[in-house]
Amino acid sequence: MKVIMIFCLVLALVAAAVYFLMVAGIITVPTLNSSDAPRAIVYFAGGCYALGGLLILTQKRGLWIFGLVMNTIVILIFFTMYRHKSEVIFSFPGLATKISQILVETGLIYLIYHYKKAVKAKN
Repeated sequence: MKVIMIFCLVLALVAAAVYFLMVAGIITVPTLNSSDAPRAIVYFAGGCYALGGLLILTQKRGLWIFGLVMNTIVILIFFTMYRHKSEVIFSFPGLATKISQILVETGLIYLIYHYKKAVKAKN
């Protein structure tokens, strides 16, 4: 389980880094402007993924479930907002964040499902 937790942490930090690089203007989405995605929202998203990734290491199932739900909401909002803008979805930031977020989802589902088995195995 530790390997999966570290894998999820790294993926969450990758998503956070992409968000922070977008705010810094190093990575851009050519068809978006600052009114489409205000800087504060992008900072907040990056901060949430950095903090959420670190919280995975706490080994608290409730936090994993909360993170899973929140991550799902973020992914659904993204695809709802940009469903008609494939250039945003298939841009480097769009793919980098969503691929890492979907892999975090998968890892969290694994951790949540196998948590009780791991606790029983320790005892």
